[in-house]
Formats: sequence, structure tokens, C-alpha cells
Amino acid sequence: MQKLTNKEEEIMHIIWRLERAFVKDVLAEIKTDKPHYNTLSTIIRNLEDKAYVAHNAFGNTHQYYPLINKEDYRKEFMNNAIAQYFNNSYKNVVSFFAQEEKISESELEEIIQLIKSKKTK
Repeated sequence: MQKLTNKEEEIMHIIWRLERAFVKDVLAEIKTDKPHYNTLSTIIRNLEDKAYVAHNAFGNTHQYYPLINKEDYRKEFMNNAIAQYFNNSYKNVVSFFAQEEKISESELEEIIQLIKSKKTK
């Protein structure tokens, strides 16, 4: 799976949400920093080249749909981030969020309970 640029990732989130979309549909969903129609069309064609989306042709226009689901992308993204920034250590990930005060003690306890319940199954 090729890495996406920030803009490509933003567009993929829209396509995942819409499931099937023409370029004009995607453009209508972009709230800030709207690209020009032709620029957006190029970004979507790049996503097609990277095998993230495919299209159905309707005359001269194309309706795009995702080839990769959001869950698979999320797993790949998280695994790469953990490998690159946390030395493949999930403990380091949790420690980072605890130090940054992004996770509470009660949330950590919930995670521990989840792990324990998985072990008993």
C-alpha cells in the first residue's frame, strides 16, 4: 500500500464516506482550501494510479469508488506510525499518550480490562 499525501488522505475519507462519487460530489464535501476542479480530478486519478480507487465511466465523466476499505488503511497507517515513531512498541505508544495527558487513568483501566477479557476467551 503506497503512502498517501495529506490531501489524498482527505479525499479518501470523503470517498469512503460517500462510497461512490463524481469529482463534483467530492468537491462539494471539501469545507476549507477547496482545490480547483481540475486539481481535484488529478488527485483522484493519482489515487486510482495508487490503486486506492477505481471508476465506472458514464460518458466523459467518472464515478469513483474505493478499492481499499478504511479499516485496512487505518491498520496499515497505525502499524507504520508505530514502527516509525515508537520502535514497534505499543507500550511506548500508550506511554506517549499518558505523558501527553491524552489518555485518562479510567481509559487505561478500560484497556486493561479489554486485554484481560481477550485472554480469557
